[in-house]
Amino acid sequence: ARRRRYAPAIGAMEVEMRDLRRLGAAAALVCGATYVFGFAVLVGVLLPAGFGAEGADAEAALAVVADNRGMVRLWYVVIYIVNAVALAVLVAALAERIAAAGQGALGRLTRTFGTVWATLVLGAGMVMNVGLSQALPLWDAGDPDAVLLWQVADLVENGLGGGNEIAGGAWALALGIAGLASGALSRPLSVLSVVVGGAGLATLMPGAAGAGGAVFGLGFILWFFWTGAELALRPGPAAARA
Repeated sequence: ARRRRYAPAIGAMEVEMRDLRRLGAAAALVCGATYVFGFAVLVGVLLPAGFGAEGADAEAALAVVADNRGMVRLWYVVIYIVNAVALAVLVAALAERIAAAGQGALGRLTRTFGTVWATLVLGAGMVMNVGLSQALPLWDAGDPDAVLLWQVADLVENGLGGGNEIAGGAWALALGIAGLASGALSRPLSVLSVVVGGAGLATLMPGAAGAGGAVFGLGFILWFFWTGAELALRPGPAAARA
């Protein structure tokens, strides 16, 4: 009798969870696509032009940016702005999925870490958007202050989202632990999440930053697409029991 009484509310909640799961699946696929796009542009366009080359100074880097400004603007928008918006949706979907599997505290923890990371990623994109709009006109005018401005913007961007992966690593690690504890994510995906999270946290150590960053970035490509597939195809423990 009690279940019949609350049936409409339960049904509405199940529909809401299903819709959020689908949104999360789409968001995960978008996040994965932004990473693929980011690596493709970096390796196919920017690195061959000298951007980020070892030993290159800020003036040389800004020259590459100026010569490829359209692509660079798009690159920063995709890897930061688009990624952050999709990431925020994914964070909410996974937090709700974990909470629905009976791990409310872990769900809230993952939401906190994920929200922090999405905010930092969005902030990095906003910094570079404004930085480019200020530095490039000065560069075109031959003003030497353009290089200094670029250095400042690049430093802030790296501090927020490019030079270390602490926030993303903490989120991935928390998700891995929550997935193992709740069954909200499959065990292999949860283990991958722990590995990616550990690699992100390893960027805190100078000697391991390069390898950790590579494992984190490439591992998250697989993780995003895998998570998108799980959210789309696997109802989750709570939904499966309903």
